[in-house]
Amino acid sequence: MALRREPTARQMRLAVELRRLRDSAGLATREAATLLGVSSAQISQIEMGLAGVSEKRLRRLAGNYACTDQALIDALVAMATDRTRGWWEEYRGLLPTPFLDLAELEHHATFLREAQFLYIPGPLQTEDYARAIYTDRIPELPGEDLELRVRHRMQRKVILDGDKPTPYEAIIHEAALRIRVGNRATLRAQLADLLERSGSKNITVRVIPFDLEGFGGSWTPMMLAGGLVPRLDTAVGDTPHTAVLIDSDAQLSVLRTLLHRLEAASLDPTRSRDFIHSLAKEA
Repeated sequence: MALRREPTARQMRLAVELRRLRDSAGLATREAATLLGVSSAQISQIEMGLAGVSEKRLRRLAGNYACTDQALIDALVAMATDRTRGWWEEYRGLLPTPFLDLAELEHHATFLREAQFLYIPGPLQTEDYARAIYTDRIPELPGEDLELRVRHRMQRKVILDGDKPTPYEAIIHEAALRIRVGNRATLRAQLADLLERSGSKNITVRVIPFDLEGFGGSWTPMMLAGGLVPRLDTAVGDTPHTAVLIDSDAQLSVLRTLLHRLEAASLDPTRSRDFIHSLAKEA
């Protein structure tokens, strides 16, 4: 089988987790290869995301690494055997790879929790709002590239709809609700759409007002995408220009703590809706 030329972020995450299991077992690449009956090069290719791994081999690797976490093993098998070619593939070669990796991550996420301070979160943006953000980019985007980004951002909304929508929680600072991205009409329409979507069963919106005490603030946009098991959660730095996926245990722990603090400092969903409604009338 030919080696992959550019592994996706999901394929790389599987590779990283398999390497972590080998490291935890205290085995060198050569030793792992001997136990599996393959070459050291094959183990390296798997751990670099350049080659896939079958369910049978993955379970043998987990056994050789003395991994007893069956839920984790099953989750890794699901990642290894998944053959989904989602809507984001139509953008391959047209948009930077991080755009595709983010869409794939959101597609597979068991939940999404996001905090934004200057913009409405991406999956909740209206088309005009998203276009205004990309229009202000420096250097300016050619018209075709701008429209590709807008269309991609609108298609990300698929995670919020359908028969099995993804549970999604957004914590939004008042600054993001007041900044007139585009113009007054764009903001008014965005707030109205946000109010409507916040009434969905799978969507929770919380607001941090300027005058709410107890908020020191991180001011860094952040998102947590839930994996099939907590160990496979992913932290995301999502900006209008790119997305950075983070799987470090330490950084994931920090993000979970920050999101917990932000939630504690925010208004509850009902008061948040009332707050957005009052801002919408002022816009």
